[in-house]
Amino acid sequence: MAEVKVLGGWGSPFSRRVEMALRLKGVEYEFIEEDLSNKSPLLLQYNPIHKKIPVLLHNGNPLAESLVIVEYIDETFPGTPILPKDPYERSLARFWAKFIDEKCLPASTKALFAKGEEQDKRKEEVCELLKILDKELETKKFLGGETVGFADIAGNFVAFWVGVLEEALGVELVTKEKFPNLCRWKEDFIIICDEIKECLPPRDKLVDFFKSGFIPAAIRARIASQ
Repeated sequence: MAEVKVLGGWGSPFSRRVEMALRLKGVEYEFIEEDLSNKSPLLLQYNPIHKKIPVLLHNGNPLAESLVIVEYIDETFPGTPILPKDPYERSLARFWAKFIDEKCLPASTKALFAKGEEQDKRKEEVCELLKILDKELETKKFLGGETVGFADIAGNFVAFWVGVLEEALGVELVTKEKFPNLCRWKEDFIIICDEIKECLPPRDKLVDFFKSGFIPAAIRARIASQ
């Protein structure tokens, strides 16, 4: 039996965060695909409070919430550090991860799925937030500095899923003209970094998934949260 297991979903940016952290650390793991329309007894057993993915099982001990899991992986396994050792830089990484999760992610989903005038309003709101990230990346290769770090992993939705949703829904949100630094970061993150690229779901499959009109529960929750 594998020492490390991940209960997740192939199209979930949140469970992919966990896989990214494990791959950056060089940790072997077993991935268990969950059907969230018919949640398994295993998921309900190991995440009885939220009943959602991802869940990390390490030596039988469960842990939920993607960024909590990423921190645990960083502290538990040797290899490439995900969070900086310096306390100030470490706090900044957590700040940007929180900014992405609490501001950029719900605003992006609102803008992508809204219609008409409401969408125009939401697009303006998310653009103001993305400008902040673009500014932060003026002098950095990654949000974590010269290497992929905690805030970059938190930003995987912005780096990959937003572009997929733009294509699937026919909405333009992030362009090189508006966000040159953010777009350069996206390419470095999802194209150049092999450990990240290997964790991403097939783009065409994900585009078709969203074109079908299905909105995963995690994204619906983000839309409703703002």
